[in-house]
Amino acid sequence: MSFPMALFVTVLLLIGSGFFVAAEFALVAAKRHRMEKAAAEGRAGAKAALAGMRELSLMLAGAQLGITVCTLGLGSVSKPAISHELDPLLHKLGLPSALSYGVAFAVAMIVVVFLHMVLGEMAPKSWAIAHPERSAMLLSPPFRAVVKAVRPLIRLLNAISNGLVRMCRVSPRDELASVHNREQLTHLVAESERLGLISETDSELLTRSLTESETPVRDLQAPVTDIPSVDAGADVDEILRLAADRDRTRLLVREQDAVLGSVHARDAVVARAQGRTTTARALARPVPEVTEDATVTDAIDLLRRRRSSLAVVRDDSGRLTGMVSLDDLLARFLQPQTA
Repeated sequence: MSFPMALFVTVLLLIGSGFFVAAEFALVAAKRHRMEKAAAEGRAGAKAALAGMRELSLMLAGAQLGITVCTLGLGSVSKPAISHELDPLLHKLGLPSALSYGVAFAVAMIVVVFLHMVLGEMAPKSWAIAHPERSAMLLSPPFRAVVKAVRPLIRLLNAISNGLVRMCRVSPRDELASVHNREQLTHLVAESERLGLISETDSELLTRSLTESETPVRDLQAPVTDIPSVDAGADVDEILRLAADRDRTRLLVREQDAVLGSVHARDAVVARAQGRTTTARALARPVPEVTEDATVTDAIDLLRRRRSSLAVVRDDSGRLTGMVSLDDLLARFLQPQTA
């Protein structure tokens, strides 16, 4: 191969190595939620980037295969070409043949390694990390096309590597874990407060939101004896009187041990203003139910979905044990800590 052709191949191999390095780091550094937003906006390359992030293990294996091929190409084409050109020049300068060959080999090795590290790896890596989402959308379509062409080989190599990983009692994963568990987030909040990045008040609020969410409802419920309720047959005046006596706007509508729903004092006021004769049973609205073992997070989610401000609590046998309100549940997170 002529020296100009070897230089041309060297440039192509450096470009190829940089392409695979940049694609690899872009898929690792890109944020999933930003890529999902870009895909929803219809931006070019976003869907390909998301697909690559979903099978990250395969994509990284493809990148490593591409980098390895480019490295081998530089070693088999570029280094001999540079060494072959330098050897006669050094020999003309008076160096013995054995010495000139050794010096030419060393210089060629240094030049190829320098070009490969700087142009083929470090520069593309820095660019991809600096602009992860943009580089992922730009490089993912051609990168996935290359991986698709050699997918059977990559799957075989990936399966072998996963088998070796399992032998070390480690479960391989296809996606990068981007979610922290509750303990990690709590530690992060504590460290942020220690370093002065957030205030003590914000730290307490964030910590309670992470820890109190798993508190069971049984610890927060109002006992069944304290539940403000009204008999199903009560009229409007009785509803308003009980609401005023208990200082509550909502009352549970009960018929013996059965809960028919809840009635709002506003509905009773409207009914009286309209001159309607009605009962609490007719004005009752459905009330969701939760178990004692349900967490605060589960209860809040249920109340939001049912568009209700309170729920009754029952034990495993179905017996009514208390009531929780959305205000009380949210106050669990927002109330200041007392010494």
